[in-house]
Amino acid sequence: MGFYDFHCDVLYKLWMNPTLSFANSEALDIHLGRLTRQGAEVQTFALFVAEEVADIQQFDVVLEMINLYNEQVLAQPQIKPILTKADVENLTPPNIGAFLTLEGCDAIGKSLDRLKILLHLGVRSVGLTWNDANAVADGVGEPRGAGLSLFGKDVVRTLNEHNCWTDVSHLSIAGFWDVIDLADVVWASHSNARAIADHPRNLNDDQIKALFARKGLMGVTFVPDFIRVDQPARAEDLLTHIDHLLALGGEDFVIIGSDFDGIDEKTIGLETYDSMQSFKDLLASRYDKEIVDKLTRENARRFMLEHLPS
Repeated sequence: MGFYDFHCDVLYKLWMNPTLSFANSEALDIHLGRLTRQGAEVQTFALFVAEEVADIQQFDVVLEMINLYNEQVLAQPQIKPILTKADVENLTPPNIGAFLTLEGCDAIGKSLDRLKILLHLGVRSVGLTWNDANAVADGVGEPRGAGLSLFGKDVVRTLNEHNCWTDVSHLSIAGFWDVIDLADVVWASHSNARAIADHPRNLNDDQIKALFARKGLMGVTFVPDFIRVDQPARAEDLLTHIDHLLALGGEDFVIIGSDFDGIDEKTIGLETYDSMQSFKDLLASRYDKEIVDKLTRENARRFMLEHLPS
């Protein structure tokens, strides 16, 4: 059985460096060759626009990344877009499913029409913020710590209407609780446990328990600062987070949200997608096969079948 990884920033790297090829560029943590070698089954691709891009240009940049997704990722015959439950059910090796997400609503400004355009273009999950504030809500890096704005609540309602998932990674604590109350489908694409690594991008125990109570997924991420804050992180250190999440009731909700190609300093043993099989072996040294299968595939697959349109 293959891997489901629910967060990467390959499209951002391709946009930053047009000379790179998704087929085989070794400068990418994830490319087709790595996915094929490691037995990938589904990979999500985030649309992330750096804060350095001027506000007036951000929506255009998202569209350029969607163009890259079509021309570089989906252009590979082996890669199949995932938009519906049937796409998941019909996915067979050696094909690999691709799933488009938005990381931060800065690019839509205050326009629900722009959001709807992205949903029509295939975005199936939306993260409301990056670390800073935008018109939707505050991110974890905004000292004010506000929750959803009135516009932000309209955004979540629009996602509900379009059967789109709401991603709480990067969101302020107040915003998190607003989403828990309002979103039909809520999840955290790439966050670890704050009780283990006290980083503001991680979720505290109350948040994690509320997420699991809503049957929302939580993608453990390979960002070293989110794994441990006191010294260089190693792959085995991530197991401490997984232990904690399982103890909080996460057996059916913990998945992988690697953040490959969004990581500068790497976690030792989790440097590229070529580390995935060895990471699965590491998981197998700690957990039984049923748990390993849930973490690497089954939880994510079930969630897609439950929450994608027919």
